[in-house]
Amino acid sequence: MTSPRIAFLDVDGTILDHGKTIAPSTIEAVRSARAAGHLVYLSTGRAAGDIHPGVSEIGFDGAITNGGAYATSGDDTVVAEPMPRDAVEQLIAYFEGHGILFFLQTDEAVYASLQVQATLAELMRRWMGAHGEPDEPQTAPQGIPRFRDIAGIDLARVAKAVFLSQEADTVERAQAELGDRFHVVPGSMPLPGGSNGEIGMRGTTKGSAILSILEHLGIDAAASIGIGDSWNDVEMFEVCGTGIAMGNAAPELKELADEVTTSVREDGVWNAFVRHGLVAR
Repeated sequence: MTSPRIAFLDVDGTILDHGKTIAPSTIEAVRSARAAGHLVYLSTGRAAGDIHPGVSEIGFDGAITNGGAYATSGDDTVVAEPMPRDAVEQLIAYFEGHGILFFLQTDEAVYASLQVQATLAELMRRWMGAHGEPDEPQTAPQGIPRFRDIAGIDLARVAKAVFLSQEADTVERAQAELGDRFHVVPGSMPLPGGSNGEIGMRGTTKGSAILSILEHLGIDAAASIGIGDSWNDVEMFEVCGTGIAMGNAAPELKELADEVTTSVREDGVWNAFVRHGLVAR
């Protein structure tokens, strides 16, 4: 057997295709790699409470969630860094002052106003229609979560914010206006127009959480691989020994990875695991 490795896998667009389909080869890759003595962790922007049940059922050694604000390894909580309450209040004021729709994540759940829930439901219907998908009101395309009413959120537990706008430059403006305190990156929701983004605290990324996991386990970064397709995966690519972009990632993101595997629909995780010796072909 090759020396044990540790792999960090993004969820949407890497394990999940359009928020609902998991390639059988991905399930086999993760389970076979773990059976061979390798470690496999989730590394997602989603809240732990919003991870697709089919993903959780695959079985992992731990998970990075909320874009790095939380991380677990087995039964151990390694990272738990919700936003300061005043930072959450600053973001809410920014969104409301600019007329930007948003939702907030704790590690347990995702919270949105009724207006945001209705807007995303309509976007989902339009997305399904444009892609020839059947009308499935309980199934959301990539990146759209299940919600609780934002009136019930505890602002002291917020880990991350996500926003959407009809304006194409909202992410760039948020980066310019909030970037001194916050980490702002483009989101992955398939909007028919406009833009969406994700916001965490500056310095809180998948990459920072991976470093904490590696330190917790006593594993050198050279033994790690990170696989993803979104802009919140950039820091994961930077800290892992090998950063691997999915074939369905944006061309600009592929340029930031060490290598590119096939797409989520073409056994991308399996092929990456074979290439790096985590599973045998």
